[in-house]
Amino acid sequence: MNISPLKINVFLVFLLILSSLFVTSSLKAKDPAKIISGWVEKVRIDNQKFEVKAKLDTGARTSSIHAKDIKSYKKDDQRWVKFTLVLTDNKDKVHELQMDKPRSRKTKIKNHDGVHDKRYVVDFDICFNGQMYTTEFTLADRSEYIYDILLGRQFLKKVAVVDSNQIFLTTATCE
Repeated sequence: MNISPLKINVFLVFLLILSSLFVTSSLKAKDPAKIISGWVEKVRIDNQKFEVKAKLDTGARTSSIHAKDIKSYKKDDQRWVKFTLVLTDNKDKVHELQMDKPRSRKTKIKNHDGVHDKRYVVDFDICFNGQMYTTEFTLADRSEYIYDILLGRQFLKKVAVVDSNQIFLTTATCE
């Protein structure tokens, strides 16, 4: 039986395309596509009408948000936290939002000077790249930092890959 080289090449190309389709579909099933974001993006917290700049930090495990007057208390045998969010919008207007939220947990965070702080952790809804997500945030005094919100690995691992050369690649508008 004599098969021409052209037929062999066409058959090999067909096998290559078929195998790449199989590999691509199996990868999507295990790891849904993530968006590429910059190291700073705009987000909205808990359906607020204003946008806040957030630093995306792959070195931080848990996300963090600027809060003051943080007080823990019990309500119906559950632990709650009362606090004031201090957020500067993208027009440099400062918003102070008084909130009460159930406490998810308490955690220790290592500061730059090596000292550990105990922080309360609460859940917030966040609009990031046109999608709403619920994620954990530690409540912290971030007044010495440029950004009131820091998005850490626990949030980013499900959502985005960070391009450290870019900023503002996503949208903070959710329907």
